[in-house]
Amino acid sequence: MEQLPLILGTGGAVLLVAVIAVRVSIRVGLPSLLLYLGMGVLLGEAGFGIQYDNPELTQSLGLAALVMILSEGGLTTRWTAVKPSLGIGIALSTVAVAVSIAVTGAALHWLLGLDWRMALLWGAVLASTDAAAVFSVLRSAGIGKRLVGALEIESGINDAPAYIAVVVLAEGATIDWSLPLLVVYELAAGLVIGLAFGWGGAFALRRAALPATGLYPLATVAVCVVAYSSGQLAHASGLLATYVAALVLGNSKLPHRSDTLSFAEGLGWLAQIGLFVLLGLFASPSRIFESLVQGLVAGAVVLLLARPLSVFLSALPFKIPWREQVFLSWAGLRGAVPIVLALIPLSSGVPGAQELVDAVFVLVIVLTLLQGATLTPLARALGLAQHAEAHEIDVDSAPLDEMGAELLQVRINTGSKMHGVYLAELRLPVGATISLLVRDGTGFTPNKNTRLQERDQLLVVTTAEVRDAAERRLRAVDRAGRLARWKGESGQ
Repeated sequence: MEQLPLILGTGGAVLLVAVIAVRVSIRVGLPSLLLYLGMGVLLGEAGFGIQYDNPELTQSLGLAALVMILSEGGLTTRWTAVKPSLGIGIALSTVAVAVSIAVTGAALHWLLGLDWRMALLWGAVLASTDAAAVFSVLRSAGIGKRLVGALEIESGINDAPAYIAVVVLAEGATIDWSLPLLVVYELAAGLVIGLAFGWGGAFALRRAALPATGLYPLATVAVCVVAYSSGQLAHASGLLATYVAALVLGNSKLPHRSDTLSFAEGLGWLAQIGLFVLLGLFASPSRIFESLVQGLVAGAVVLLLARPLSVFLSALPFKIPWREQVFLSWAGLRGAVPIVLALIPLSSGVPGAQELVDAVFVLVIVLTLLQGATLTPLARALGLAQHAEAHEIDVDSAPLDEMGAELLQVRINTGSKMHGVYLAELRLPVGATISLLVRDGTGFTPNKNTRLQERDQLLVVTTAEVRDAAERRLRAVDRAGRLARWKGESGQ
């Protein structure tokens, strides 16, 4: 009890600094997860001297945080946005994981002299992309929804097969013909459990008469957590069950949906902050520097060989253009997930696991700096960046819930063909309207004769039924101007 005020005060101070760090990271262009890692390192043995070296507890807390992050990602993912990318997303989260493990393992066996099991273990740890990084970076990067959808599906699902591979290799299980059947069972069972909890939870929440609005977000997240526990107890993939349950819930007609999404977003941020600070606290700077070469070699193998080859093989049946394949290869963001997965063999006492953890820290820092800073410029260079895109924003408004309406925010960027178009020429579908226009910091209600300009911001109110049609029309005018329909531009 004597230490409780100090613990709570330290935790609150760290959280406040982390929240401020989000704004700082946006201004300086530095990924916020690196700032959180740095905060953890500063609190640890190299800074304020807090001694923390418990890999079992770190692994458990890391998995718990990952469950929260996957829940937030699934709840805030719109099915209509990712549905066109479902095939390539599933291929990237399964086939690409297997290819990446094999290629990375073979390369590190040859380059670093690791035995085959340890080399494949490195490959399995590094095969998973990070859901937190993908959700936070790509949704605001101005990239086309097809690519973002594919990467979101991949990051939400590929933790499951990577986790299974790491556990199998760390436990020294026999690798024979039964292993693929085990993987198929765990993924299929996790999918079924996630669907069951998602549909069942949505059905129950719509009919529940809870006494307070704030209980609905709590109940929704609780369903996702129970889905994870049920999956693990059934020897299935709890991570996949979590994401699928959250995806189903997030796309159901839930009561107080905007409140639920706001709560899930805040919970996701809390999980990210806590996870990265904890991992930074666990890290030892002296050991990390000793693993610098191994981390750089592994990072180069993943970024320049394993990831491009796995994307190429996964994309073969889908006829993905080479420009999009290049972007998908570069956008395989790594973050906390590989570090958490690397703690599994360390907790199991696998020889050489400490070197793996330290090397993964190096790899995550280097790749986050490199990929995070170059994703948007690469998209522009490949012609994949969008001039104007509709994004859902969260507001607390009972009338919108009653109307079944949603809000979209659209920014008209430089070069958009929406410049010079009159509001009446947008011809949005019935049920969608421009309620506010912000120009040079001043907001006003536009009329049909208002002419749009570059750097204008539009607030669109639309019913759920016509939202997709409204987004397609906005994209079409952005790409081809007022005569988009005559030019054959559909906005897909």
